[in-house]
Amino acid sequence: MDGGDAAIERLARHHTAFGWWLVVVSMALGTILEALHALKLGVYLDVSNETRRLLWTLAHAHGALLGLLHVAFATSLPRLPSLGEAGRRFASRALGAGSLLLPGGFLLGGVVVYEGDPGLGVLLAPVGALLVLAGAFVVARGARAPRGV
Repeated sequence: MDGGDAAIERLARHHTAFGWWLVVVSMALGTILEALHALKLGVYLDVSNETRRLLWTLAHAHGALLGLLHVAFATSLPRLPSLGEAGRRFASRALGAGSLLLPGGFLLGGVVVYEGDPGLGVLLAPVGALLVLAGAFVVARGARAPRGV
């Protein structure tokens, strides 16, 4: 195993662990939301809290799916020779930051709701979405077959 293979293996392990922990945290959030629903708590179920309910559901769903995206990225890394070191580094950082900002923005936006409008934390969500999109684009572009194949 050369230095490049070792670096790819380390990056793959990092994203595998990050992805699975993101799935765990997102599933825990989903379980909490189910409990709030089961207990019929007004802070979650009242009509006036519809925005909160939507944002927290979006945080749960996006977090779980992004966790799986990290596992897919980790699994794909050894099969993406066209990606290159700079592409791997950019995709890793963009996916990592975006995977925290997107569900985190939804979660924070639902903490304090102003007359049906989300809190300012929701502004993190589109930034996170753009980062995830940019990272996924770089990976998709790197997934093309090398020239001459």
